Amino acid sequence: MKYIFLALFICASILHLFASFTKNSKLRAISKPILLPSLFFFYIHSVENPSLFISLALLFSWLGDLFLIPNGLKWFTCGGISFIISHLFFVLGYAKGFSFSEIPWFYYVIFPIIYFVIVFAVFIKLKPHLKKGLSIPIGLYLLVNGAMNCFAIFRHCMFGDIASMVTLIGAVLFFISDVILFFVRFDKTFKMKSHFWVMIFYLLGEFLIIFGFIIW
Repeated sequence: MKYIFLALFICASILHLFASFTKNSKLRAISKPILLPSLFFFYIHSVENPSLFISLALLFSWLGDLFLIPNGLKWFTCGGISFIISHLFFVLGYAKGFSFSEIPWFYYVIFPIIYFVIVFAVFIKLKPHLKKGLSIPIGLYLLVNGAMNCFAIFRHCMFGDIASMVTLIGAVLFFISDVILFFVRFDKTFKMKSHFWVMIFYLLGEFLIIFGFIIW
């Protein structure tokens, strides 16, 4: 059964990426709601004890996808809130099963600083293109996503296995997807102004995160 849902996710992803590449908004809207549910069912059919946190992370990612289908700032805001909740559930999923005391203390300093610097650089680049009132929410969103990435790093530092590395790569791709999304949405001079790049990093990111937990 899991392979049926995996095939559905792959087919829906290819269809959605094609729609994004050709800028077919109708096909994008039709294919997008299928993506995360198929990945969710692939996950729960692939493990004996699905994590509640990971399941909820996928649920709120899916809600975020749905909120981002219509145009408008209110829908964009709802999508952002849903993805923030998703990131927080991913953090809880990453934190399960490892001891914070076994990770070198300086990891808790270095990696948050690295992501803070990256987020600050993105924020400075985006700020001239943002409407009033959007700067702080977008900055906070990227910091939450950065925190999710840091916990993926901590998890890999703890276990050091292939599964945690796959999950970490997925988290980084998710972060890249969000950065591209903000530039696509708000920076009219951005050269990669296509949802194709947003979605290819997003879909690979979500898949690798989930696949990492499947093979763990």
